[in-house]
Amino acid sequence: MILAIDIGNIRTTIALFTEEGTLSFQSELETDAKITDDRCAIDLMGVFHLYRAKLETVDGAILSSVVPPITGTYARTLRRLTGKPPLVVGPGLKTGLNIKAEIHNQLGSDIVASAVAASVLYPTPAIIINSRTAVTFSYLSGNAFEGCAIMPGIDIALEALSRNGAQLPQISMAQVDTPLGRNTVDSMRAGVLYGYSGAFDRVIESLEEAAGAPAATVVATGGRAPALYRMCRREIKYDHDLLVKGLYHLYRKNTRR
Repeated sequence: MILAIDIGNIRTTIALFTEEGTLSFQSELETDAKITDDRCAIDLMGVFHLYRAKLETVDGAILSSVVPPITGTYARTLRRLTGKPPLVVGPGLKTGLNIKAEIHNQLGSDIVASAVAASVLYPTPAIIINSRTAVTFSYLSGNAFEGCAIMPGIDIALEALSRNGAQLPQISMAQVDTPLGRNTVDSMRAGVLYGYSGAFDRVIESLEEAAGAPAATVVATGGRAPALYRMCRREIKYDHDLLVKGLYHLYRKNTRR
């Protein structure tokens, strides 16, 4: 079994794959930037117990993180629980991609993992949208990572509205059927959903123009994707597990002889 862990700013995703790449389970925990080694071990053991899986069956692990202060904590804990050091997504790891970036280590490990999965699973050229704290749009041509655009995520936009608007409440995101909001909450939701869906269409179009070729696939992942992408004019596939699938394929690329 292959254990894949992605540490995001808000959530940490834990996924267990069979040797053949079938997803056995996937779990999400709240990311704690102050987590200790023991707390980390207890959390991971609890997840395995919840899904009736055994840590003894883990043959290897791979870790991606955009929260540097706890990357080492998880790496040490994985070695402690499995007896083997995990692969860590970063410089030196084989990706199979030609990454056209001025400074490679500035490219987020989550972006790399999602691009690897898209290169294996979907026709290219492809645009990969990763909607998390920030929203990233990556353009992939064959195995060449041409570049990406980054914009604030929906949660950041909602938080900014509430924090900077004295009469605007703090709200959660939900689906609305019309941009004609008849109350403050629906109006805020309509502005964000219709505004972001329009922005997404425009970014996709601009990436295609800049790359000089239309995308054969536009694939999205991330928690906010389903409600938002249904409102986009461009057809967008949604793959909830894209990032962890990429981690599995990265593990395979770096361990097969």
